[in-house]
Amino acid sequence: MATQTKEKPARKEGMYEVVMEQFAHAADIMNLDPGVRKILSKTNTEIEVNFPVRLDNGKIEVFTGYRVQHNNALGPYKGGLRYHDTVDLDAARALAIWMTWKTALAGLPFGGAKGGIHINPKNYSKSELERITRRFTYALGDNIGPDLDIPAPDVNTNAQIMAWIADTFSSTKSPSTRFVNLHVVTGKPVGAGGLAGRDRATGFGVVSNIKFWAKHKGFNLKGAKFIVQGFGNVGYWTAHFLIKEGAKLIAVQDVSATLHDEKGIDAEALLKYSMDNGRSLKGYKGAKEYDPAAFWGLDCEIVVPAALGNQITEQNAGAIKAKLVAEGANGPTDIHGEAILKKNGVDIIPDILCNSGGVIGSYYEWLQNKRAEIWKIDQVLEMIHDKLETSFEKVVAEAKAHKVDWRMGAYIAALRRLEDTYMDRGIFP
Repeated sequence: MATQTKEKPARKEGMYEVVMEQFAHAADIMNLDPGVRKILSKTNTEIEVNFPVRLDNGKIEVFTGYRVQHNNALGPYKGGLRYHDTVDLDAARALAIWMTWKTALAGLPFGGAKGGIHINPKNYSKSELERITRRFTYALGDNIGPDLDIPAPDVNTNAQIMAWIADTFSSTKSPSTRFVNLHVVTGKPVGAGGLAGRDRATGFGVVSNIKFWAKHKGFNLKGAKFIVQGFGNVGYWTAHFLIKEGAKLIAVQDVSATLHDEKGIDAEALLKYSMDNGRSLKGYKGAKEYDPAAFWGLDCEIVVPAALGNQITEQNAGAIKAKLVAEGANGPTDIHGEAILKKNGVDIIPDILCNSGGVIGSYYEWLQNKRAEIWKIDQVLEMIHDKLETSFEKVVAEAKAHKVDWRMGAYIAALRRLEDTYMDRGIFP
């Protein structure tokens, strides 16, 4: 009788393990200065706050929030705040490190930070979320500031939440300095000092990078089929701009449903349905529901993971038939999944390049506020496109020089800028 062998459990690494493994690999390839390597392997500051909030029913609940500040050699810390039940110190640490690489690669005068609250925002009313946000801001106190650490929207946070943070933070300052503190966050509503086009900056940047890739590869985007995981801000705007280039959205997946239509899905109609349905895709009649497990294996040219981290793994990477994975999310591909994609000849535009349109837009909002100027949306998108093109060319050049893939090329380009800064300035004292 044949004996059954137990199936090996899937290897599952957290985002922090992934980012540190990628960092170590890039540092080895470029022979990063040992001292700089030690500095960049640690976070500067890790903040955990527990704060009480009275809910609508009169009961008090205590929430836990985080802010991890990785490195500020290039300028103030910069990075999003997410409201999600996966938020913890390890996740914030990994995302903060990725932000340091992202801002360095983009040529911005920023460092890297990340944070958020361990919460499922769907379980709370708008008034409760406002109180939670304001109390979190107060708990962070002077650990954030327009020249120290500048948060921005991320998963489950938006312009409204940024406006509450800006108002709360500035209200704690003296009347004479309140207006010079409103740019403590970016991603604000336009009427509260926000940047025209900031809402679409990340998705616009994803598509700009796809266009650079297409030009580099001699690939025609017209008629190209693509699929998107996640239909929040990044997923929607990516679909919107890719469809404008003549590509066809054939599938969308979020936590509520997987939708498929070979004839193409109307991104605008799907967005309207989602907004009217509590940000859920479930029940949409413009496409058929599809087996979630078969999503990654759909026949298409471009895959855009725009949800959470560690979505493409050794369990599903082999099913991907696309020519390109454009990482709209942070860390959507784990180490083992990436190895399979590379073996199968699938190109990857890495997250620190692909989704950096958002932080570039944040930089222009911050600059606009500091200069007391107002810029038009076309001007903003053109500036984002130009900065991304420079970054893309840097990545391709470093990858070619070191005979590595684009992810390692992006890391090397980012680390090179940080290394040069430390070599020029030295270490105090």
